[in-house]
Order: sequence, then C-alpha cells, then structure tokens
Amino acid sequence: MSAAPPANPVIIRASEERDIAALVAIYGHHVKHGFGSFEEVPPDAVEIGRRRGDILAKGFPYLVAELDGRVMGYAYASAYRPRVAYRFSVEDSIYVSPDAPRRGIGRSLLESLIAHCSGQGYRQMVAVIGDTQNLGSIGLHAALGFRVVGTLPSIGFKHGRWVDSVFMQRPLGPGDSSLPNQQSRPDK
Repeated sequence: MSAAPPANPVIIRASEERDIAALVAIYGHHVKHGFGSFEEVPPDAVEIGRRRGDILAKGFPYLVAELDGRVMGYAYASAYRPRVAYRFSVEDSIYVSPDAPRRGIGRSLLESLIAHCSGQGYRQMVAVIGDTQNLGSIGLHAALGFRVVGTLPSIGFKHGRWVDSVFMQRPLGPGDSSLPNQQSRPDK
C-alpha cells in the first residue's frame, strides 16, 4: 500500500491588487451567510480595494492564503482603536473561503499575522469575534494563545436574531512584561 501524495502546502503571502476579486467573494459569503461580520450588504471591489489600501498605507500586514494557485483566505491587522494610547495594540480579522474549511488555512494566516505584528513591535492583539456560536474562530484563536476577555451580549442584530461579540486577546512579543520604547511607534 503506497502512501498518499503530500497535500500541496498553503502559501501565505502579502496580498496584491490582483487578489481583490477573491477577497470580495470570500468576504461577501461571510457577510451574506454568517455572523463573523456585522455588515449586511457585501461591499464591492472598489470598496474592498479602498479598505485594503487604507490598511496597507498605515503599515499593517494584509495577507492571503493561496492553495493550488487560488486565494482561499485572507487576514489583516488594523489599529485596535484610534487614540494614541492604543498604539501598541492591533485587531485581527480573518476570513476563509467556504470551499476550504478545516484545512489549516485560518491557522496559517493567524500564525503569520501574529509573527508580522510581533516583528513590528506591537504588544497586544485583540480579536472581536461575531457570534458566541462561532466556535471555529473562537477555537482557532484559543489554540494560538488568545483568551476570552469579555462578551458583549446581543450587541448586533443580523439574519433575524441577536448576535453577541466575543473579545479575545493575546500578548505579542514581550506583551506587558516590559515597557515599550516610548520613542518608537509601531503604527508609524
């Protein structure tokens, strides 16, 4: 009996403008069918391109996962909040194609995002997860060191029901065990 050939590896790379159509399709599915986003109308390619450009212009990572030449998921970091005191904290966002669940794509994206943000000097990463029933995202974040720090019950209303937001957090690099270099700002 011969062993099955190894599966093609997931390639994590920086997003490119050519990926926008795939980002629109993946995000649109989650907007229309899920609770991970509280948007109710999927944004078009122009809007997704604008949002991506804004994130990149601020120096945050915006990654895609490619499998067999197809974009099967994406993740990015953004400012957790705009006030200067939050400058060492980021929020992550991850979306995986409905064609690729449970193939390690979300994990590969989040691991890469954590590494990028740690390397940029950020100290905390926050996940704001739509729906307490989103066990896949909650489990993924927990597996990579996030812990639940709070829940906002019934904060949104989508698809005919109230939806919670789960807040999870993990330290990056040394976290809060030491003070950051006050002269540096990872967001600049």
